[in-house]
Amino acid sequence: MVAVHSTVRGPALGGCRVWSYDHPALAVRDALRLARAMTYKAACADQPLGGGKGVIALPPGIRLTGRLRRDALLDFGETVDQLDGRYVTAEDVGIASRDMAVIAEATRHVSGLATSRGGSGDPSPFTALGVEAALRTTAAQAFGDGSLKGRSVAVIGLGHVGSRVAARCARAGASLVLADVDPSKRALADRLGARWATPARALTAKVDLLSPCALGGLLDEAVVPRLRCRAIAGAANNQLATDAVAGQLAARGIVWAPDFVVSAGGIVNIAVELEPSGYDAAVARRRVRAIGDTLAEIFAAADSAGTTPLAAALALGEQRLAP
Repeated sequence: MVAVHSTVRGPALGGCRVWSYDHPALAVRDALRLARAMTYKAACADQPLGGGKGVIALPPGIRLTGRLRRDALLDFGETVDQLDGRYVTAEDVGIASRDMAVIAEATRHVSGLATSRGGSGDPSPFTALGVEAALRTTAAQAFGDGSLKGRSVAVIGLGHVGSRVAARCARAGASLVLADVDPSKRALADRLGARWATPARALTAKVDLLSPCALGGLLDEAVVPRLRCRAIAGAANNQLATDAVAGQLAARGIVWAPDFVVSAGGIVNIAVELEPSGYDAAVARRRVRAIGDTLAEIFAAADSAGTTPLAAALALGEQRLAP
């Protein structure tokens, strides 16, 4: 299925997610909320794109492999093609570059193909670059200093993006706590000299910065009172179980960087790919680093208005979406 939330600023861009759902209605809800987040992500990043999301929903216990996977990807591509350019698909959870090549057999409205095919390749390095920029801005907001050297950072989720965020933080001199549901990811912790923890323990670890880089919804009214971090900035989408949690975080003095701002590196990179002049990685990196500037603007607006960063980010998005 494909959910298109907005095409006000340009074609809707959003990844294709492969995930298991207990009921089709849950897949629809997931697609709709993710499409909304993509709209605000593009708007806050000031990109000429709208927001959408594709979901290939699987019943519990079903694995999408072999011929079944290829058929599902082609069916999804045909669905995208029927939208005639109003939606452009990209990678998301459960999708790899080779899958995008299969989808491209059914539609030309695909982004993030391999550089050998004229695309910009895997977007995760750019997402991770944006997260690092956001972590530095968030640290400056929380501590008055944007350096990560000597800061303690917990990264939850060590997939394509999270593993790169961890490596960037290690190079910047941060002390790391790393967590993932996959125990084999402990090897990365060993290589980076990081402390390994379960996701549940990492979530409430006593650290300066928490960086959720797995799936969303982990911050709810029961978790927030147990947090021991000073600030949060990560790539996971829809981190807040409800918008009300933003106020709960602020009341505890925890600086939360809106996830749809932090994780915009991929969409910024793809926007460069879609420009008539063609893709330029140096231009993409420069624009992705500007995520830190956007976040600083949002923090300043929130402080000035006496509101939360979420409210300030949504206001910036609405301003840029206005006709």
